[in-house]
Amino acid sequence: MLIGMTYDLKDDYLKEGYPPELVAECDSIVTIDAIDAALQKLGHETVRIGNVKALVGFLAAGKSCDLVFNIAEGMHGLLRESVIPALLDAYRIPYVFSDSFVLAICLHKGFTKEVVRKAKVATADFCLISHPQDYKQVDLPYPLFLKPVGGGTGIGITASNKVTDREQLKNVSESLLASYGQPVLVETFLSGREFTVGITGTGDEAVCTGVMEIIIDHHSDGGIYSYKTKQEYETTTRYEKPDSAAWKACEKVALTAWRALGCRDGGRIDVKMDEQDVVHFLEVNPLAGLHPIDSDLPILSRMHGLSYDDLIGRIVHSAQKRLGL
Repeated sequence: MLIGMTYDLKDDYLKEGYPPELVAECDSIVTIDAIDAALQKLGHETVRIGNVKALVGFLAAGKSCDLVFNIAEGMHGLLRESVIPALLDAYRIPYVFSDSFVLAICLHKGFTKEVVRKAKVATADFCLISHPQDYKQVDLPYPLFLKPVGGGTGIGITASNKVTDREQLKNVSESLLASYGQPVLVETFLSGREFTVGITGTGDEAVCTGVMEIIIDHHSDGGIYSYKTKQEYETTTRYEKPDSAAWKACEKVALTAWRALGCRDGGRIDVKMDEQDVVHFLEVNPLAGLHPIDSDLPILSRMHGLSYDDLIGRIVHSAQKRLGL
């Protein structure tokens, strides 16, 4: 099988002058090399296509492939992750991971929380601030936590995003609106343990590949899993296997949310406990990072005995079975 690879290479955007924080979700050549090698070990031929502009050129030249392994996050707007899947759908080329509709829902943290709440999954109470004066309408108990509604990789997250009064709410929401040009999610702050859950498969065949507790040094950005903390994770963060009770509770929440959202093939669900140790859905990553050393999904999979090559194999197998390939 010939598998095309679509991705956003970080170095390409840095050369164009993008600041490091805005390309944090883009991939390094290490990731591309690792996925390529894993696919070839599975017996597939590969062709590296690149970003959406490269894909447009590839398709315009009349080229095609049997399957696309798509990890492109895109760069602009709340539909940035959906562009390549929509283009592939137009050309009737099958691909790995979720479709354009699911990726659009999952990128918007507010829409995501609405879906999982309707599936009876616990998630912190929330609202959206779309304009500077909207903070006046927020009626949630402090402390609150604010984040860009379509951000990832900790982008826009610092210790100051945890606010304890209306003045802080006003100042932080105004700053996030101005900096990122998108609505701000406001949710009640969950003070308990934090976990991330790896998943492979689709629908009823989705399974948990592992649960990993994220323990952050409180001297690093106030113990918040921020952009800074994630960039310095080797010195700021410990990853541990949780106890059995926590594992089961996290797994149940994650799989229920994954199926409710319609995510496919592989990814991650982030969850956090409240002060009563009830597990709440935080957010989903249907295009989880796949750096073989630094990304959470490979880290937690490796922690639970699943090699990188086997992880990629499970993802591709899910797509093949789903597509009848």
